Amino acid sequence: MNHRTRTWLVGTIGWIVVMTGGAVPVVGHTNDEASAFVPLFNGHDLTGWHPINVGPDTFTVRDGIIVCTGIPTGLLRTEKQYENFILEMEWRHMQPAGNAGLFVWGDALPAVGSPFARGIEVQILDNGYDAKGKNEWYTTHGDVFPVWGATMTPAGRICNNGRRSFPTEDRVKDSPEWNHYRVEARDGELRLSVNGKEVTVGKDCVPRKGYLCLESEGSEVHFRNIKIIELPSTNPSPEQTAGEAEGFVPLYTGVDLTNWRADPGHLGHWQPSDWRLVYDGQSQASDKNLWTEQEFEDFVLICDWRWTRKPELKPLPVILPSGEQALDEQGQPKTEMTPDAGDSGIYLRGSSKSQVNIWCWPVGSGEVYGYRTDRSMPAEVRAAVTPSTKADAPIGRWNRFVITLQGDRLTVVLNDQTVLDDARLPGIPQRGPIALQHHGDPIEFANILIKPLDNAAD
Repeated sequence: MNHRTRTWLVGTIGWIVVMTGGAVPVVGHTNDEASAFVPLFNGHDLTGWHPINVGPDTFTVRDGIIVCTGIPTGLLRTEKQYENFILEMEWRHMQPAGNAGLFVWGDALPAVGSPFARGIEVQILDNGYDAKGKNEWYTTHGDVFPVWGATMTPAGRICNNGRRSFPTEDRVKDSPEWNHYRVEARDGELRLSVNGKEVTVGKDCVPRKGYLCLESEGSEVHFRNIKIIELPSTNPSPEQTAGEAEGFVPLYTGVDLTNWRADPGHLGHWQPSDWRLVYDGQSQASDKNLWTEQEFEDFVLICDWRWTRKPELKPLPVILPSGEQALDEQGQPKTEMTPDAGDSGIYLRGSSKSQVNIWCWPVGSGEVYGYRTDRSMPAEVRAAVTPSTKADAPIGRWNRFVITLQGDRLTVVLNDQTVLDDARLPGIPQRGPIALQHHGDPIEFANILIKPLDNAAD
């Protein structure tokens, strides 16, 4: 074999693998490119990867493969963010019509009321998946599109809603065969090659720096041979960069009530439902609240929630900024006709008094009722635990609490608005579990994530 022939064979090694029993063809590499790739998956464990909002067994490693159960819907992210790169990976669905994805430039946290992070999704679908009726073009095996606030200019074959870049041809092999993806990301432009040929392009992506995420979405899917070449940065602005990881871990796994005290009376009432935790308001447990198994001291808690009952107009109390109930002209407690869908809350450190309220009162969610109504408390304490603004989303839509408790100081952010700012809770226990409150009303929770602070429990 002469030198020229040998060089040609090295440059087209992917096709040689196929001829000698490999699973899929890959794009030809130069010697320099092949040596520049570094593995993103070591073939043994998930070192370098972190669950965003899935259970510990959703993604596991077996025989050099990342095995994803598909349950719950959610994401596994890389340890670090990436900007410009060439990524290659292989994947296969283990059942027809399987659905998964690769998220590029994703945030470290899921979007409000969603199992997915903001970012650009590169679709991973089996050929059995049928999207007819959803779009005028339904070949979606390898389409690229922005999700949850990300933006992108589609290029090439564009979906009828103008958001997605669809592949110019369907090159995906049927389950359970392996497929090869090559994703080139440069300055906010994504180019996807499927099994050796470029088929999809998206431009002007924002964010254009962030995490790479593997998606779980309902069925078993496998990943292997994940490798990357990082390319020089072009210094994206903060607005073009995804949110950084801050150390949050899931309290709700989306699979079961692991991490919670699963009293038999909760069965069928506090009900795991994929990425949502659904409560019908009818627990039969002696303590109907859902408590964490672990106790916490100082922490930041993220919790999404929404009402599911049809609202009805009710006269609900009007609360003044001082924490006192307003009075009408006759000196009687003032009320306001308000759509009401229920009452709930989050207990902090094992104390029902230190409850961050979830309700429909005109004052808004986030107040600490047990302190606001305690007349033995100083006036400044009662005022501080009264929401400064009503930040609730309309009934039926998702809301997000970010609750920070340090010592006896509480800050509550609701839907990006600070409603309590460094409020003091005199006498709050030093540590204790967290609970989702039973109040007899149906409600859904999601994305329950916690970050213990320095002096918190392990």
